[in-house]
Formats: sequence, structure tokens, C-alpha cells
Amino acid sequence: MDLLAQPLEDLRSQASAAVRAASAERAFERSSEAELAGQVAVIAEVARLVDALLVDAVGEVMRRSENAFRDERMTSHFGCHDVSELLQTLTRQEPRSVARLQRAAKAVRPAVSDTTGELLDAPFPSVRDAMRDGVIGVDGILAITGPLVQTAPRVSNTARVQAADVVVAEARGEGPDGAPPACAELLRIHAQAWSLALDQDGAEPRERVMERKRSVTLGNPTPYGVPVRGLLLPEVAAQMQTIFDAHLAPTVAFDDPYAADADGQPLPAADDRTRAQKQHDALAAALGVAASSGLLPTIGGAAPTLVVSVDETDVLTGTGYAHAQGCEQPVSTTVARHIACTGVIQRVTTTPEGRIIRIGTEERVFNRHQRRAIALRDGGCIIPGCGVAAGWCEIHHVTEHARGGPTHTDNGVLLCWHHHRFLDRSGWQIRMNSGVPEIKAPAWHGTDHRWRAVTTSPIRLTKRVLRT
Repeated sequence: MDLLAQPLEDLRSQASAAVRAASAERAFERSSEAELAGQVAVIAEVARLVDALLVDAVGEVMRRSENAFRDERMTSHFGCHDVSELLQTLTRQEPRSVARLQRAAKAVRPAVSDTTGELLDAPFPSVRDAMRDGVIGVDGILAITGPLVQTAPRVSNTARVQAADVVVAEARGEGPDGAPPACAELLRIHAQAWSLALDQDGAEPRERVMERKRSVTLGNPTPYGVPVRGLLLPEVAAQMQTIFDAHLAPTVAFDDPYAADADGQPLPAADDRTRAQKQHDALAAALGVAASSGLLPTIGGAAPTLVVSVDETDVLTGTGYAHAQGCEQPVSTTVARHIACTGVIQRVTTTPEGRIIRIGTEERVFNRHQRRAIALRDGGCIIPGCGVAAGWCEIHHVTEHARGGPTHTDNGVLLCWHHHRFLDRSGWQIRMNSGVPEIKAPAWHGTDHRWRAVTTSPIRLTKRVLRT
């Protein structure tokens, strides 16, 4: 007999009716702000109560799939390899969401006595009670129990349960300082504070585990890119996040005619990259800075060098392919030109049969003295609104090196990795006028598309202001 069939069917019918009514009557759009806020709070409470049902149900699925005999497990009865596969099928959720449900169930699921069959206490009784009352959902359960579970076995179970009781009081709005009910993020902070207080020596054992598991692996190349997998140490991840934050900071809007709309309001540079794409570009810039710093170990007496081979005719015509050493997938000549623009070029001439008949000397594109001078002149990436600092920029040959462009400050401008790599697609045009960079905006940017000098150099900007 299914004891929950009718209550769950009633719940589903009521929820379905509420969704249809809200959509048909445009209930949210017609609500006042106070009414809308109240509606969101009630809907979230209902969702937390549903979370409680789902967590308990998942806990029972896990219990029935723990049988020592595989054929007796619930997962086997439904033809699934493990609990995760079964739950993904039943809930239509992704693996990470299913894993969160299982961790939450493990934290609040009462054990069942093997002898009497009665329910025993849950690992965190107060957390379970808060879940059943609709005070916390899956996010809240994991926020409270996650940091405390990590302290085992160094901290006694009693101490962990008592700490959870205090944090649950914060979730109910009954904490010692009388603060309103805390959200999941604040609950996590409270729980972390308790875990650190109870386990003052706990960081070292965790760090030893993290040190053993640290890794970065480049996967096999695919038509869509090269996958990266691994685990970073916290301080390495923090350093990477700092680099990302520096590149993802809000862009600067320039008070120039070409960066303004018809009403004279500044226009930010259009950037339709996702955050993940921006972080990729920030990592690419960081690798470029590291490679050009001269601080990395040498290989055979030379700095680490990305070798790209390409036919000269293909470079000039923009057709064909190039091949980067260590990369199984061929790259376009556009990529080859980008790499060559910021690296070292050495021409190797071969016969059609492959015999080497001439080796040219290495030509470094821009030396450090030229870079400093260009950085002083340009200030940073010259694309309006970008804001990437000079130290993170590459130097672009306005007239390509392959087409005879000189390695001279009159032919070099600062561009960030992203704008350098995709300059031909962005619509921005660059030219030099008496050694000064000028830019013409693309069609999507403003209404005035004349050639105009551009810089973020404080000295040049100050002089420009004084002239006006």
C-alpha cells in the first residue's frame, strides 16, 4: 500500500495549478514589491519542505542499495549501476545535484537498528528537525554539516552535534545575537567558525591530503578544445582567482565621442564572453606573462618556446593550417600570426622534399626597452573599455611582421590577449599616425566612427585635459 501516493498527487496537482494560475494571470508582474517578496519567501519555504521529502526519500534509496549482495540492492532491481545513476534517472538532475542530495541525506538520515528495526538518532538531530520544519533545505543542510563533518574523527560527535545546534538556532532566527534567520551562506560561515574553533589543528591533516591529491592534467585534444582536469591547492586557486578578478574587473568607459551614443552617454565596450571564457583568456594572458618573464627554467639552454610551423604562402594569404608543437590539432593561420606577433620568429627554409637549405637568425619581436616605451605611451590595452593593465598586455604589430612590418615602437600597440587574439573578428581597426595609435570603432559601437587617438596613459590623458 502506497501511503504517500494520494498526498503526493494532491501536492503535485496544487503545485501545477499554482504554476498555471501564476502564468495565466501574470500574478508576479501584477504584484507589488512587498507582495512579490512575500510570494518568493513562501515559494522558497514550500521548496524547502519538498526538499525534506526528497532528502528522506533519497536516504531510503541509499539504505536499500547498501545490501552486501548486489542482486538484492534497489539499484540492481532498477537496472542501474549505482545510486547516482538511479537518482539521475528518477529526479532528472545532473550528477552534482544528485551528489548533494546524497550528502544531505547522509547527514540527516536516522540509522535503522539491525536488530529491532527501530529508527536511531540522526547524525545531526537538530539539523533534521530544522529540515522537517522547512527552515532549511539542501543548501542549508550542507552549509551546516559540511564543515563539521570534516572535523571527524578529531572532534567528538557530541561537540559537533552541539555546534550544529547553535548554528541551527541562527537558521531559525533564535541565535544569541537575535539576528533574523540566516541564509545558507551565513550558516556555512557560522559552521566553519565552529569547525575551526573545535579543530584548531585540523588544517594540517587536510592540507597533507590536498597536497597528495593536487594535480593538473591536460586531456586528449577534441574538435572543441583540450579539456583540463585536476585539483588545485587552496592558495594556488586563490592566486588564480586573484588573476581572474584582475581581468574581470568592471570595464572603464571612455569619455570620448567615439565611445558615446546619440545622447552623449558613454558606451561600454561590448563583451559577450561568458565568465568561463573570460577566465580562460585571463589564464592565457598569465601564461604569456610567465613565458616572457625570463624566470622560467630553460629547455636545452633556451627559454620555453612554443614552436609553430606554417607555410609562408599560407601566412600571406590567410589560408591553410599551421601546426603548434605539442598540439595534435592543427590551428589556423590567424592563430599562427597571433603567436608570432608576441614571440620570436626564426625562418627555416626547406625544399619541397623537406631538406633544410637555410636557417635565419632569431628575431625577437619587441625587446623590454620597447615594451616599456609602448606601455608608457598606451597605458594598457588600447581597446576602449577594456582596462587590462600594460603588464598583462601583448604587443601587436599594426602592420604584420610577416608583411614587412617593422619591430619598432611606431608599429606596436598594447592589446590584451583577448583583443589581440580576436582583433580580426571584433571590428576594431587600428592604425598608426606619426607614431601614435588611432582606433576606428566598429559599427555596433556608437555613431561616430572616425579615426581617433587613444590611450589610458595618465600622462597623456592629463595633457589632453589641459589642452581642452
